[in-house]
Amino acid sequence: MTCNCVDAPVPPLFGVQTLFAAQHTSESCGANGLPLTPNSITILGNAQKLKTLNHPNLVSHLDFIRKQHGRIILVSQYFNRSLWTESKNFSLLIPLEKVLSWTHKVLSALTYLNDNGLVHRFLTPQYILLDEEDNVKLFNYGIYYMTNSGKNITFPIGKLKYTAPEVLVLDRASNKSGPKTDSWSLGIIVLELLLGAQLWPTLKLSQIIRKILSLTHCTDVVMRLAREMGRLTIYQSLPSELKDFLSKCICMDATKRMCPKELYDHKIFSLYEYSKILSNKCYSCKHPLRQMKLNQVYYLWKLAGGDVEWALKKKGLLRNESSILLLPRLIILEGTLYGNTRNQSCLLDLQIIELSLDLLVNRLQHLKITDYDPLIDQIKECDDTTDKLPLVIREKDTEYQFHRIVLFDRLLSSFPFKLDKLITEAKKDIPPYFRGEIWACLLNVCGDTENTYLSIDKETAGVTDRQIEVDIPRCHQYNDLLSSSVAHKKLKRVLKAWLVSHPEYVYWQGLDSLCAPFVYLNFCKEHVAYACLTAFVKKYLNDVFLRDNSAVIREYLIKLFHLIAFHDPQLANHLDDKGFIPDLFAIPWFLTMFSHVFPMHKIFHLWDKLLLGDSSYPLFVGLSILTQLRSTLLNSGFNECILLFSDLPEVDIEKCVLESSKFSDVTPRSITFRKHEFRIETREHDPCLIYEILQNEFSPRISVYDLQELKKSSHKFLVVDSRAQECYIEKSIPGSLNIPVKEEDFADENFDLEPSPELSALVNNRGSVLIVVDNDNELNKVNKFCRFLVKKEYPKVCSLHGGIEVLETFNILVPAILF
Repeated sequence: MTCNCVDAPVPPLFGVQTLFAAQHTSESCGANGLPLTPNSITILGNAQKLKTLNHPNLVSHLDFIRKQHGRIILVSQYFNRSLWTESKNFSLLIPLEKVLSWTHKVLSALTYLNDNGLVHRFLTPQYILLDEEDNVKLFNYGIYYMTNSGKNITFPIGKLKYTAPEVLVLDRASNKSGPKTDSWSLGIIVLELLLGAQLWPTLKLSQIIRKILSLTHCTDVVMRLAREMGRLTIYQSLPSELKDFLSKCICMDATKRMCPKELYDHKIFSLYEYSKILSNKCYSCKHPLRQMKLNQVYYLWKLAGGDVEWALKKKGLLRNESSILLLPRLIILEGTLYGNTRNQSCLLDLQIIELSLDLLVNRLQHLKITDYDPLIDQIKECDDTTDKLPLVIREKDTEYQFHRIVLFDRLLSSFPFKLDKLITEAKKDIPPYFRGEIWACLLNVCGDTENTYLSIDKETAGVTDRQIEVDIPRCHQYNDLLSSSVAHKKLKRVLKAWLVSHPEYVYWQGLDSLCAPFVYLNFCKEHVAYACLTAFVKKYLNDVFLRDNSAVIREYLIKLFHLIAFHDPQLANHLDDKGFIPDLFAIPWFLTMFSHVFPMHKIFHLWDKLLLGDSSYPLFVGLSILTQLRSTLLNSGFNECILLFSDLPEVDIEKCVLESSKFSDVTPRSITFRKHEFRIETREHDPCLIYEILQNEFSPRISVYDLQELKKSSHKFLVVDSRAQECYIEKSIPGSLNIPVKEEDFADENFDLEPSPELSALVNNRGSVLIVVDNDNELNKVNKFCRFLVKKEYPKVCSLHGGIEVLETFNILVPAILF
């Protein structure tokens, strides 16, 4: 058994390789008229599936990085032991039981790959790795899949002498390799291990090709290979079952060759007790980092300053040359280049560079062993200095993110039982590493979402397919992953699934932008992306995607203007004077929840906070954006405002998030109450109004429930009673202010309130929530009074929904005492 020790050394756990995608010919556009997607982006999209594979005999793929000139960098789990090093370059005979043990594990991994639609095609002794406990780990198994069966690269995949004969004679563009190609490769490797010799170690490539092709007319291929290796006697002494196994692998006729799944059940593995072979257990101390998930360690390593490119440069795999040396000497009209010599660093190099973890270990060296595996209630709280740092800095702080990852790893594993704790921690910030999973929890995505998604018909052509296909190639295409053809297909499937499962809705432009963040964060879990989109639309965009959504959108826009008038009367007056209404700029905001307006990284930070709020929170986000643009708007006319929003200036998202939270905290809930928002129930006195009524009001309404909450809270408020004095004396709200006015008073543009103690009290309470009340049948007067107060730039002006009569139900009214 091993123990954890923070002082224990940490060997390299990751290996880096690099390859280049093929460049397109002189054609710049495809049949659809759109620019051709670079092969490097196609490779990047395909490669994401490799991250989801999980088998004890496969290394884990951790990252795929796209760089200039079509370079792809692959980061994977790595061990510096392999069958090649264990066999001492095949100069030693290895016990039969051990060879069978390795072989069976390799077949288990190959079967798993085949079941997931992959073949290895690069199986060599160097790429069959061994960990510290002698477990087999297949390496480099994803290149053939991610390059679209080799079509997106210019170099062949595989080592020639281990490559199946049919690969050499069949056209690779039209004939994909199947599982049986790996059976041939494994057979050659096992033969070398059993005989303790290499096959054709000194021959050149052309000679090896001739040797392989000459096997076509051979009756016993394995025996001939053993003879050429000079080990015929050893081969003839092998058990007959083992010879049969080799013959089923090394068979020229691919139709008679067994696939890995069939070989896995071969009788040879039941005849020998290879499974009882003791593995090489490591009893030394291990650093607790090695108990964390590999992708978590890699993420922290990058935060600690780890740089994959720098590691490649140190080993000479990345070299910069002067641009002028790379220019061609001749370019013909068709676009073909002549005379340009390719940079040597752009050629295929199969070196594997190990990444040292010293940077990360040094960064975390002061942590205790208990910090790596604490109980949820004992996880270290962040100190005040770190907690007050800007979000972008906290997201780059290695130690801070370490504690956040450890905490959320526990919380997510106990979902939904620790949902309250998860929400509390998410309000501080959401670690980028777990963003997709945390969003799913906040949207309460649970249950069998995968089978639900699979049961939806996403293939049948629909009336909106053409529009979706037009919109998707324009959706966040600056992002390498979302610009890949794989991402386009995923976006289309998720959108179609949502439309099919919600027949009451139709496709509106912008829905693709709304879907994109969920697909990006759940790239290999379409069912989760679909479930998140469904829950998100239901909560924040209820009824927005109806065929006739005019009432819903107008209500949203009116509520935004009411919110502006409530918090910033000066800006509201200016926009009203210029006729610059929210209809002219805010529709894309709410139709896509700002995902069409901001780039992806800003959407992440914005939605981190949005998902913690209720359905009205987007209104506060819109208000905070206008607040940042306030000085420009106040100094702009109508045309200037139009130009401003046609090319929206840079918006500080962190400031926007903080301000929207502050606005939300000080705004009574009924101010933003919408008739079309999703809610479980509507109370009797909630201001549930149609937009035709709302659009005639400049200030919002507040419900009697929020009035009661204000009385209980520490928020300052003042009730302004505009009824006649005799009515006020008869019954009124305790502590209210009586300023009697008449509707006809507001017909005079020069009307103003007479100086009085009540007016002085009103002025002294500027900044408090001002609630105008009157009889319910005096609605026009109340609206005009509220408009009058907003013109006087009183903030937080609102009217009581239901009038003074609604207060009688709650026994709030009492006779007034005048002084």
